[in-house]
Parts: sequence; C-alpha cells; structure tokens
Amino acid sequence: MTAPREFGFGTQIRKSPYFDATIRWGAKDFSVYNHMYIPRDFGNPEENFWNLVNGAILCDVAVERQVEITGPDAAKLVQYLISRDLSKCAVGQCKYVLLTNAEGGILNDPILLRLAENHFWISLADSDILFWAQGVAVHSGLDVHICEPDVSPLQLQGPKSGEVMQALFGESIVDLKYYWLREYELDGIPLIVSRTGWSSELGYELYLRDASKGALLWETIMAAGKPFGLKPGHTSTIRRIEGGMLSYHADMDIKTNPYELGLDRLVDLDADIEFIGKPALQKIRREGVARKHVGLIISGPAITGSNTCFWELEKDGQQIGKVTSAVYSPRLEKNIALAMVESEFAALGTDFLVINPTGNTIATVVRKPFFDAKKKLTAS
Repeated sequence: MTAPREFGFGTQIRKSPYFDATIRWGAKDFSVYNHMYIPRDFGNPEENFWNLVNGAILCDVAVERQVEITGPDAAKLVQYLISRDLSKCAVGQCKYVLLTNAEGGILNDPILLRLAENHFWISLADSDILFWAQGVAVHSGLDVHICEPDVSPLQLQGPKSGEVMQALFGESIVDLKYYWLREYELDGIPLIVSRTGWSSELGYELYLRDASKGALLWETIMAAGKPFGLKPGHTSTIRRIEGGMLSYHADMDIKTNPYELGLDRLVDLDADIEFIGKPALQKIRREGVARKHVGLIISGPAITGSNTCFWELEKDGQQIGKVTSAVYSPRLEKNIALAMVESEFAALGTDFLVINPTGNTIATVVRKPFFDAKKKLTAS
C-alpha cells in the first residue's frame, strides 16, 4: 500500500474538518477557495456528475466560510451590506443575496441565513467579506459583533438526498421548505440544516458547529447513505453550468454589476432601505448596461475538463466579450458555456468566433439555464 499523497503549501492554507475523511474516501486533487482547500477531483468529473443527477453525493464545502453578525443592531448592518430588501426575511429563512460596493460592483453573492432576530450568517463565495463587514461596522455607530464562527458546511445533493436525510433525521425533515433552515443535533453533533445547495438539484447543506466532530459527521452521513448509493463527490462544474449558476471570480467579480448578470430581482432600489452602492445602481438601471451575461453553445469536439482561462469572443474581427465558464455536458451532448458580451451582441442566435487555445470554434447565444430552466428539481 502506497503512502497517502501529501497536500500542503503551508499553514496559511487551511484544511477543513473533513479534509482527512475526503482523502480516505478518494479525493485526488484540491484547489483553494477562501484560503482553504476544497476537493475538486474524486477520479472522474463525468462520473461525479452522473452520481449527482441520478443519486446523491456528499461534498466538503467548508470553504463556504460564515460571517456571523450578532448584536442589537445586527439586522440594520446586514441590510446596509445587502442590496435585497430583508424586511420580509423571517427567522429560519435563507436568501440568495448580493453585497455591492459604492460603485455597484459585486463583492460576493452569498446565501444569507437568519438564525434569530439579530443573528445572521453570511455563507460566502470566494472573497474576504469578513474584513469588509468589520470595516463597514467600525464607523457605523451600530452595536454589532462580527466574527467567523466555528461553522463548516457539507452539501448533500441529488435526487436521493432526501432519502438519506430521512435516514439521518427522520420524517420531519421532509417538511423543511426550500431556502429555510432548522437546528438539529445528530448523535451529539450540533448542526444547522438548510434546504440549499450549489448543484441545481434537490439538496441540503449541513452546517457543522463543532470542527472537532468533522470526521464523525462525514462518516455518519456516508454510513446512512450507503443503502441509497451515496457517493463522495465535489461540486459539479457540469451541473452548475447546465443550471446557469454563477461562480464568483469566474462569471462575476468586483467590476461586474447585478444588471449585467440579469440579477435585477436581487436589487431592491424602490424599497425604503439604504445599502452600499444604491445610488450607483440607480444610475446603472437608469442608463442601462454595456455588457450582458449570456449562455452559449460552442461547436466542435467535446471540451476536455473546463476552461482554465477566459476565452476571447470575436465578431467580425473585433473582440466583443469573453467566455467565463465552459464545459461539455454529457447529458446534453453539447459544449455549453456562460459568457460576458457587449450588449448589442447579446441577442439569441448571435454567432461568435471563440479564440480557444486548442483551436478556434463557433459559439451561438442561447437561452440559459440549459437544463431545468424553471428550477423544478431544486425546489422539489
């Protein structure tokens, strides 16, 4: 038996409470997200995709670090940070939200969890919002406490995830509504469980509140899922692009505004609220945008893996945009992609030349999402 492969670039890259368990269960490669390792390879991305869409997979997503905001003025500060009106966000509810800067640029697109009247978690994509929130709070005059708590989520995703959850928590879990949360204790393991995930499939996130119990939680879930064919896995690039799900630093960044992405529903400019970036976003809405995010079908042979750089898009010899995320979908038997293009070229049916390192091809603008456009699977 060969010695296990060593991963490490120093202590500044953190390991999740599930790190050793994922290696035992076959993790072969990692990348870094929010200064922490995340498993990206359990052997075959296409097999991982089919495991997800036909059964269930368990993913280490402890990299979704939490910014916890508490204190008498917590709700006021959270509203100031977020462009979505939170006045109707109930205790126990989750919301997909945007944090924007003074220019209207997106800093993060997290899930907000409201655990109590003045107790929030911001479950992050890949950027340092802890520092942003603490910096905003310093001169706000608000009575809040902001920290990164001992919380590490797992994602249990796929059509059979509900059966696994029933084996773990009983029939009551069936009543947990989409984008709501509950507190549980599983064999002495303290958890928050939410009906959320980053897969475009039925799924749950289990937020571990004691890092010392990471291996125990992982093994407990895998044991409960064995009769249902549960597999260890990683977040699926194939499925998330099929579902039109955006990835921070790939499909958007600090220079991207919500209107370019078609995320108008997450910006409540007409509500009686104040938030960072509101004046800038009012101007953007009034004047319109110069770029739009679109879906593409790319011709040619199947893309191997996914793009590791932005591919230029040309129209009549002029660069008019870039492919932000691309992959081959074995279910659709097509190369599918997300791209940012100049607004005048965003109409359905528009063709571009893709400047691809492996050979230039043709791309055509199509509707997105590419599969299950009404998100029936996710909300089922």
